[in-house]
Amino acid sequence: MPLVVAAAILDDLEQPTRLLAARRSAPKTLAGAWEFPGGKVEPGEQPSAALVRELREELGVTVELGRIVPGPDGERAEDSGVDSDDVGTGSDLTLMTWPIHQGHRMLVWLAVVSEGVPLPLEDHDELRWLDVGDWRSVPWLAADLPIVGALERFLGLPRVP
Repeated sequence: MPLVVAAAILDDLEQPTRLLAARRSAPKTLAGAWEFPGGKVEPGEQPSAALVRELREELGVTVELGRIVPGPDGERAEDSGVDSDDVGTGSDLTLMTWPIHQGHRMLVWLAVVSEGVPLPLEDHDELRWLDVGDWRSVPWLAADLPIVGALERFLGLPRVP
């Protein structure tokens, strides 16, 4: 199962008021759609380390990772018991991941910027901080849109259509 990692970068892990969205500039088929920034896990790389690396490459920032946003199967589970610092494999990983495309699955962490200012360095042409209630104001990638709703529920925020 090819694994992709992404971050829901917030202004605060405990009481978020804003979410960072990134507009794709490549490939052409995805250009103009918004996403959670991140990328592929390299062979032998831990998922959390891959995400830290990808965010440094794509946005020029260092982040502090918070909890993992449970995937659709994990949302239905009472308690997956998976620690975001030690994501396993198999059923634990399946509970925590989101199906995206062509058999890929994505792990999504909450994160805050700990160093630097986010800039669209690779694969993006614009970054935008979205206020709570405005998270659906941009055209998200189809695979990321369900994660927006899950993120609102996970954080206990009111859902805005």
